[in-house]
Amino acid sequence: MAATFRRRLRRGAASTAVAAVVLAALTASQAPAATEDSAAKGQQPTPPADTPIDGGSAYFTDRPPVHRPAPPHGTHHTGQGPVLGTGPAEAGLPATVLAAYKKAASAVGASDPGCRLPWQLLAGIGKVESGQARGGAVDAEGTTLQPILGPQLNGHGFALIKDTDGGRYDGDLTHDRAVGPMQFIPSTWSNGGTDGTGWGADGNGDGKKDPHNVFDAALAAGHYLCAGGRDLSVQDDLDRAILGYNASEDYLRTVLSWYEFYRKGTHEVPDGRGVLPVHRDGAGRTGSHGGRTGGGTQHQHGSGAPGRHPGSGKTGKPNHPGKPGPSHGTDPTPGGTGTPSPKPTPTPPAPKPPTEPTRLTVLERVGDEDLSATAGGEFVTSPRVRAKDAAGKAVAGAPVRFTLPASTGARFPGNATSVTVLTDKDGLATAPTLHAGDKAGAFTIRATAVGRTAPAVAFGATVKAKPAPKADKIARTSDKELTATAGQPFAEDAVEVEATYQGEAAPGVAITATMVTAGPKPEENDKGPYFKDPAATGGDKDKPVRTLTGLTTDANGLLKLPKIYTDKHAGTFLLRLTTADGAVLTVKLKVAPAGS
Repeated sequence: MAATFRRRLRRGAASTAVAAVVLAALTASQAPAATEDSAAKGQQPTPPADTPIDGGSAYFTDRPPVHRPAPPHGTHHTGQGPVLGTGPAEAGLPATVLAAYKKAASAVGASDPGCRLPWQLLAGIGKVESGQARGGAVDAEGTTLQPILGPQLNGHGFALIKDTDGGRYDGDLTHDRAVGPMQFIPSTWSNGGTDGTGWGADGNGDGKKDPHNVFDAALAAGHYLCAGGRDLSVQDDLDRAILGYNASEDYLRTVLSWYEFYRKGTHEVPDGRGVLPVHRDGAGRTGSHGGRTGGGTQHQHGSGAPGRHPGSGKTGKPNHPGKPGPSHGTDPTPGGTGTPSPKPTPTPPAPKPPTEPTRLTVLERVGDEDLSATAGGEFVTSPRVRAKDAAGKAVAGAPVRFTLPASTGARFPGNATSVTVLTDKDGLATAPTLHAGDKAGAFTIRATAVGRTAPAVAFGATVKAKPAPKADKIARTSDKELTATAGQPFAEDAVEVEATYQGEAAPGVAITATMVTAGPKPEENDKGPYFKDPAATGGDKDKPVRTLTGLTTDANGLLKLPKIYTDKHAGTFLLRLTTADGAVLTVKLKVAPAGS
């Protein structure tokens, strides 16, 4: 009966024919629109369709139990390793790993709600790729205790990817290996480190993008699955997303099986106590397998040369395209013979989620006014459209994509220039809050019905420049008399002023300082105290400057004037400070004769 609930899957050259067909479909699905959406989200371009995200690495996992039976007798936790068994134990997810999946799904849901990414899908992929980080063998920050590495991608049964990371992630200086709980290849994670445009993400907010960290890896996987404007509640989009991870129909069916299994219920278990795959031979012996190697030691079952039976050393026949790989009942233990297991009971296909009916024909703009905001702020009103069918009735659950031109500085949450939103029960789709950025100007926001031919809706939007900071008063911060001797400078930072507006400090206010003559019509003086041009060079650096512009108050509304020099003239001179709003301050500068 063990074979009824356990199946070992092997991927190699046997699935080459399937991969060729699947990748052809992926190439079509990842047309320019997909790349445009990925870039629009402020993320990374979709990896080439002929290189799965895990490099086509072999994987090893059991199918989930069909009937969720009670754990077999004698199965218990000894405290020395992960829990072994089936049934409810299989529904246990390590606490930190579970938290990472939920956090990633929540983050993607905020930045791309139209994707409808369920955390159980991340759990299904995590199960197949690494056995939930080898049963939750992670530290408190979510980083694996030992590296989880796939086979060397040397072209023998897998993709051929020569080293792109200098061994930084996988410790391999000749070829890449899939790394971490979600098995990213280094070139996909960081684009080989050449320009930093890979899919790597910082899921735990520590400022690093580490594929060995389950929070980072789960968030990156979530962005990848949602690329191209996918709606994962639509079966075709869901299938394409999974096949993009590993172009194998065996892989697709296995991930979908675990996805449906986790949707029926899960529970949290302590880190390090998650279930690892269990293989049973004909003698009833058991052994647990992590599905990937740790610490660089290669002993992975089912990941050998293409078409080989584990432990036999003989080349077997390729799997039939579109069917699961053979299930072997022999344990590849030195000296062990084993007995074939009974033919496993096929796992029923995962039910397809309901899809939105093809009936949306019209998108209508809601609200007539153009959108506006001030640079650095947020738009008070968000673009909104209503979806209708041919009879004029509202269409609920339809995906609508809002897109910004790349040239504008405005962004949706997550620094995205494109978001997909589902219409509500009244057919309304409202874009998330739009941040104006610092760039002023006008641009157009477009709303389109995803997968439908309804005409797009355009919204005019304008970002206005920030108004110049105002000041209605300038005052010195000290009443100390300002004196100097002819030919000698005033004390360093002798003049400090504060600008205020309606009694509050006025930061960022531009102030002009001018040495002026006395009288009812003061003019720039040609003698007495002066400044030096800080930008001047050569013989001009000591040339007297009696008007300075570009002076600005700091965050507290304060300004310290540059050093003030004097020539040979003695007497009382005037320094006038002004703002564009008409605030004026006149400061007396007394210069005593030389030698006095």
